[in-house]
Amino acid sequence: MLAGLVSALGCGRAWVARTELPALTPVTSTEVLDAEGRLLRAFTVEDGRWRLAADPSGVDPRLIDMLIAYEDKRFYSHHGIDPLAMLRATAQAVRHGEIISGGSTLTMQVARLLEESGTGSWRGKLRQIRVALALEAQLSKADILSLYLTLAPYGGNIEGVRAAARIWFDKEPERLTPAQAALLVVLPQSPESRRPDRHPEAAKAARAAALARFVRAGIITQDDADAAVREPLPRKRHVFPALAPHLTARLYRAAPDLPVLHTTIKASLQASLERLAEQALAGRDPQSSVAIMVADHQSGAVLATVGSGGWDRAGGFIDMTRALRSPGSTLKPLIYALAFDEGLAHPETLVDDRPTAFGSYAPQNFDGMYRGELRASEALQLSLNIPAVALTKAIGPTRLIAALRQCGAQTALPGNEAPGLAVALGGLGMSLEGLMQVYMTLARGGTPLPLHYLVQETPRESREVVSAANAWQVGHILAGLIPPEGQPIGKIAYKTGTSYGHRDTWALGFDGRYTVGIWLGRPDGTPVPGAFGADVAAPLLFDVFQRIAQQTTPLPPPPPDVLLVENAALPAPLQRFRPRESAFATQVNAPKITFPPDGATLLLDDAPLTVRVQDGGPPFAVLIDGKPVIIGVHRREIPLPSPPDGRTFLSVIDATGRSDRVQIGITTAP
Repeated sequence: MLAGLVSALGCGRAWVARTELPALTPVTSTEVLDAEGRLLRAFTVEDGRWRLAADPSGVDPRLIDMLIAYEDKRFYSHHGIDPLAMLRATAQAVRHGEIISGGSTLTMQVARLLEESGTGSWRGKLRQIRVALALEAQLSKADILSLYLTLAPYGGNIEGVRAAARIWFDKEPERLTPAQAALLVVLPQSPESRRPDRHPEAAKAARAAALARFVRAGIITQDDADAAVREPLPRKRHVFPALAPHLTARLYRAAPDLPVLHTTIKASLQASLERLAEQALAGRDPQSSVAIMVADHQSGAVLATVGSGGWDRAGGFIDMTRALRSPGSTLKPLIYALAFDEGLAHPETLVDDRPTAFGSYAPQNFDGMYRGELRASEALQLSLNIPAVALTKAIGPTRLIAALRQCGAQTALPGNEAPGLAVALGGLGMSLEGLMQVYMTLARGGTPLPLHYLVQETPRESREVVSAANAWQVGHILAGLIPPEGQPIGKIAYKTGTSYGHRDTWALGFDGRYTVGIWLGRPDGTPVPGAFGADVAAPLLFDVFQRIAQQTTPLPPPPPDVLLVENAALPAPLQRFRPRESAFATQVNAPKITFPPDGATLLLDDAPLTVRVQDGGPPFAVLIDGKPVIIGVHRREIPLPSPPDGRTFLSVIDATGRSDRVQIGITTAP
């Protein structure tokens, strides 16, 4: 007999071992989390079901105790089936002529949920027993609990305790009241007939009966149970969070199989700016939209991104942070930074604002007025078009496009043509995301850093677009703009822009840590008469900064090599701007740099860099990356302070303004 028992046990183990188990990693909703792990958005699984992955460690321990007491009090001691419970269920069925209780363990229920099988037939029950025994042989009790907490039905399209807690209580199940925990325990037994939004009396009765059982089991006190019975039931379903809908949808499309996406977004700031976007559009053309971005330019992390003013508005599904639009005047700060960097101008350089034709291109200022001769810093603050186009002609439109792309911005030129001077005034396509890259570069002292949205990304700095000194000069000029009424001056460096025909209004700015971008307009490109960036977008920009932090981060001090002088103290060639063809064109007897040769790479040790000049009339001025380092020297062999490692422009200007320039590489490495 003993041999027969041993043989039977061996056969039973073999029968269990041969069990073909269903997939033990059920598909769960992809969750997009903010920087602190809070849920921004979740996506349903097949058939539109909400099913969030759950783990006992993330669930209120009291709920776990209640679940074990209610469903399977010998869960931790049995191996998949509970013989005592099975005998009780069989006796009840014989006595009453029908199944009164199933005797199913939590493991058997997990087996049913994994296979989505019914409970009405003995054949189905036998299959559940076999799968339960196999599950216990392969999984830990914690793993089995995780599967139950993930798959248990809670009515409608809700599966799992986390989805249920979100829907019914608008919270995670980490901390629950006794009433909430009890409801989540009893719902899976009859998920439709006990739904609190449809059958509140049935739900209330089941909860009360369970609470009484939990008192007898010593899980809660009678006082807790009495208070829980009086606690109102949830009468409607809450909606899942859907913050940053454009971004979360984009990230989900890019990685639909990842269970969790950890973003750099700050949920509280994102929610605040989504409300602000709706307020900004209140009372405006219902076809209009808005886009807002906030980034930490020290790390490149995007902290908030609003793609529209709401899904219910016309074009609300379009992510306007990525749409290509005309940037208007928002490129002018980079134009001036490049001109400063190449030694063409200085903030104190005088520039002309007069009617000017550049070949067949004859731009005008936005207001149709001209200011004559004024400082470059004033021309930038007034956003004058003629000086910006003149500087673009001097540096070259291709150089401007290359700088934009070096910042990390995408550009689209009409018909894929070569860039012309119109790019200076917005004659190309750019996105808010791209303009954020440009302004972040200026905010970071001329060195670009890619924007990123996921915490696991580690962007790398690229080589500088402009020097730190000239990036600071531009930021200092922009900080001097008069801000919207009621805002302090000098706290935020910002620039506004309005595209041709009032189709797009922009405002971009930065303080010592954050860069913010605003776009307002219509997604279909229809003009919005009377809309100006300064009037519409700038106030919104400052509102955003107020929501980021109570106080703005101070702008950085000037780098040590910034040249802060009045116009009269500048070298003569920098006192008034002249186009490159007059400033740098080869002329008879013009100075020529004979050493170092153009394109050379020099290894410097302790000896100074010496520039040799041929021809031209002294005194000479020498500029390194647009910054005068030697003024009024009569020698033709001129020792210079060692430039920094990397790409460097050397310019020599003689007494009559004739000049020569070379580009060299510097390295101090042995």
